[in-house]
Amino acid sequence: PSSRPGRGWVVPGEPLSALPVPTAPSSSLALSLCDFPSGAGAAAALRMGEQLRVLSEDGEWWLVASKVSGKECHVPSSCVAKVRHRWLYEGVSRQKAEELLLQPGNRSGSFLIRESQTRRGCYSLSVRRGERASWDSVTHYRIHCLENGWLYISPGLTFPSLHDLVDHYSEFGEGLCCPLREPCSMEGARVAPVPTMPTVVKKPALNWDKIDSSLLLSEAASPQEEDSPISLGLREAISSYLFLTETAAPEQGAKSS
Repeated sequence: PSSRPGRGWVVPGEPLSALPVPTAPSSSLALSLCDFPSGAGAAAALRMGEQLRVLSEDGEWWLVASKVSGKECHVPSSCVAKVRHRWLYEGVSRQKAEELLLQPGNRSGSFLIRESQTRRGCYSLSVRRGERASWDSVTHYRIHCLENGWLYISPGLTFPSLHDLVDHYSEFGEGLCCPLREPCSMEGARVAPVPTMPTVVKKPALNWDKIDSSLLLSEAASPQEEDSPISLGLREAISSYLFLTETAAPEQGAKSS
């Protein structure tokens, strides 16, 4: 089968069958499978879906660097999935594949192929169908392997490599819920900018015995009075109070006479 033109995940001018699946763990792209540490909220070092670069693999803890923030940290290997060719995932469970495909940025026809965690050398194809992001929007297909190394989903339609399988089902969707359109989105998590909190300046408590009465009676603040301990609102309130008391005093005197 020939490759479809215009796909960002196909090497231009080179058939998919010519692209071997690498076996060496080169500095391949990796993906965070969860927020780490879990429950850390905004303080999490990694976000689910964040693109990573694996720096070293030491047992169950790997040293990774975020391609978003550049930060390095040690994380459990179970929190990291290596990704090759943008669609071949290593270390991803069925449930996690569903979570990834239901992330924003994916649509009907988004897919990934994951290595089986229980059957060594076997694979499964996970495809999102429909635009609605619900638990039943992802369909899984087991990729069987023949003794001669050829692969198939439906008997009678075999392929020499995963690339050929992907290439074919990108053109023809028979046997699947829909044709394969594009690999699972790897836009990655974005670091949300931390909002800058306004600076709060607490003015000292007022000593009313030392307040100049002219500050209380001035109607507006001049440029030199912008730092006055008496706010404009307070001065206006005092002026209004004095005006009302001065107006009420003559009226009371007239009534008493």
